[in-house]
Amino acid sequence: MPARTRGFDAGKKIVGRKRNIITDTLGLLLAVLVTAASVQDATAGEQLLTSAAATHPTITKAWTDTAYRTQFIDHAARLGIDAETVRRDPATRGFVVQPRRWVIERTFGWLMLHRRLVRDYEALPARSEAMIHLAAIDLMSRRLTSQATPTWRGT
Repeated sequence: MPARTRGFDAGKKIVGRKRNIITDTLGLLLAVLVTAASVQDATAGEQLLTSAAATHPTITKAWTDTAYRTQFIDHAARLGIDAETVRRDPATRGFVVQPRRWVIERTFGWLMLHRRLVRDYEALPARSEAMIHLAAIDLMSRRLTSQATPTWRGT
């Protein structure tokens, strides 16, 4: 991976790249952006939301986590999208499924069933985005034909 497309996110302890996606409420892919890990989530989210709003003008609501700050919410409002932050209940301990946020996590889980996405093997971020799109196309076509998704984990 070229050094100019690689970064480090100290908060998430990620070296390399981050994948940012926007899905519909069913978890189907609407937009993808692969950035260096050093790019802040809110900055990448603004770019992603702009491209999603251009290609899908009927988007009116978005749910985000707390990494997307006021600047992102203001940007969404300028695009005519109501961005709501899903907050964790401070009284809970351990893992708790957050409403609406699980849709994105589930989609990432579906995408990880495709072997080439488990690690970032691609030299260019555009190729990584293309591989994510191909995995989403495969997922949708298998759903349409009622075929089970094969997994590489059992081999």
